[in-house]
Order: sequence, then structure tokens, then C-alpha cells
Amino acid sequence: MEDMIAKLTFHRSLLLEMVDETKKPFYHLVVAKNLSKEEVEETISLCEYLSKEYEKQKAEGFTVFTPLLLHFAGMLHPDLPLEKTVDALLQQQLFVPLMQEFKKLMATIPS
Repeated sequence: MEDMIAKLTFHRSLLLEMVDETKKPFYHLVVAKNLSKEEVEETISLCEYLSKEYEKQKAEGFTVFTPLLLHFAGMLHPDLPLEKTVDALLQQQLFVPLMQEFKKLMATIPS
């Protein structure tokens, strides 16, 4: 059993090297961080929820969306780096308006 797990892990690392990160950067990140299906589904659900909240708040005239970014950062899987995840989702064209807003907000935060 251990040999099979080691072999699968090795094959996964080889496949990850073969995948073009520019085409599906979020999925590449997920595989690189070894997230489970459930963990990815939680991240997608979080993005869906926050996207709806963003659109709702925007329609209500809100102009500051820092609480949504803080919610995202706080609920994001600990193995997913915030900035890299936002960039990957944007590049993969997922949750674009929300991720663009997050990107703008993160640019205003001093390092």
C-alpha cells in the first residue's frame, strides 16, 4: 500500500510539471497544494457566496468591500496563499468582478 501511495504521489508530481499553469492556474494551485475535492468545493462555494454579496452590496451603493476581502482571507484554505489564489482565479476567469475588486484592495494595503 505504501509503495502504491508513493508511486501515485510521484506520478502526481510529474503530471503537475506537465500541466501548463497558464491555462488553468487555479486548478494547478489546487493540485500543487494537494487539496481534496471537498476543500476545493468549499473554496468555490465561498467565492460564489462572496460574489453574490459583492453584487448585492454594489447594487446597494457600497463602495468599500474590505470586509468581503477579510472574510475571504479568513475562510480561505490555509494552504492557499491569498494573493496567489486571487491571481489564479482571475487568470482562470473565475469570479472575475470579485477578484478584480480584491486585487485592487490588496494593492492599497502596505506590505
